Amino acid sequence: MQKEIHPTYFGDSVISCACGTEYKVGSTLESAKVSICASCHPFFTGQKKMVDTEGRVDRFMRRYQMADKG
Repeated sequence: MQKEIHPTYFGDSVISCACGTEYKVGSTLESAKVSICASCHPFFTGQKKMVDTEGRVDRFMRRYQMADKG
């Protein structure tokens, strides 16, 4: 291995989430902040959030007053 070309490795780096959960990991960054983690992500918690969005086809049909033939 060549000397002085590798980044500094922090064995006790802290990753903190917006929900307040902190993880201690090994990283080349001393600390990092994330917006979502396994403690608050809906996939891992089992809580589904309904998002009120409509599809592109529905929006197109409504915009051009086309009747849905299906």
